[in-house]
Amino acid sequence: MGRAKAEAPPRQPVIERIVRAGYIHAWGFGETEAREKFVGMLENPGCNAARNRACWVSDRILSNSLSSLRASLRFVVDLLVPHDCFVCGHESGGVLLCTECAGELPVVGPACPMCALPSPGAMVCGACLSAPPAFDATFAAFPYAFPIDRMVQALKYRYRLSVVPFLAEALIALGPVDGVDRVLPMPLHVKRLRERGFNQAVELARPLARVRGLPLELVQVGRVLDVAPQMSLSWRERQSNMRGVFDCAGRFDGAHVLVVDDVMTTGATLHALAAVLKKQGASRVTNLVVARTPRMS
Repeated sequence: MGRAKAEAPPRQPVIERIVRAGYIHAWGFGETEAREKFVGMLENPGCNAARNRACWVSDRILSNSLSSLRASLRFVVDLLVPHDCFVCGHESGGVLLCTECAGELPVVGPACPMCALPSPGAMVCGACLSAPPAFDATFAAFPYAFPIDRMVQALKYRYRLSVVPFLAEALIALGPVDGVDRVLPMPLHVKRLRERGFNQAVELARPLARVRGLPLELVQVGRVLDVAPQMSLSWRERQSNMRGVFDCAGRFDGAHVLVVDDVMTTGATLHALAAVLKKQGASRVTNLVVARTPRMS
């Protein structure tokens, strides 16, 4: 008789693979908490997309863990090798900007408290009065102008994670927002996460959540549709483009959610996300963004 075929070892459950592959590096919470989050998401009877989201979250975590190696190495290089001023190239003493360039950064003037666009006397603007957005307030650290625009582009497209501390500190300097229950970085679709290797909103939100002692929400809300680039679309097209983009697997009953993002352009993406959060019970949604662009025609 031939030798008995060796029995294959049991396959590790998908939840175990997801948790062990990514819970520490990607999201920064413990193994038990990670397992509870994933199991709860899969067993949530109120979310039709829950099981599909398991694959999405798995891809998201593994991508964030593995593909971010390139960005992480760049970050280490930035830390170990002294860099010159981001703007003028002169010695900056190991910080992102020299004293002169830091003193010439663009400043946000009186703005609408809802959409953060310029508004005399910081009153609610006519656009927000006539068509109130789903979010309740927006705070911007800078207008989207030189050199802030170059910093954001360097972070998103050239993996310059060395700009994160400067931009995150600018968000923290805006001051605490009263009554916030949790911090939610703007979700990134898994396709773009694979391409980029990290979510810039997560990198900006993590220091803020740590300083404020607030939980960082990284699992319950996802971007499930990869829509056309927003830059090429008009305001009305952007609004239509964002329908069905976000999916929420959990409840936010009575919560005040602080959404963190890099740039607010028309507000269509933030509006769509806030609408989903409100549908899931959030009582208030406040946006905290690095930069605000001028109103588009």
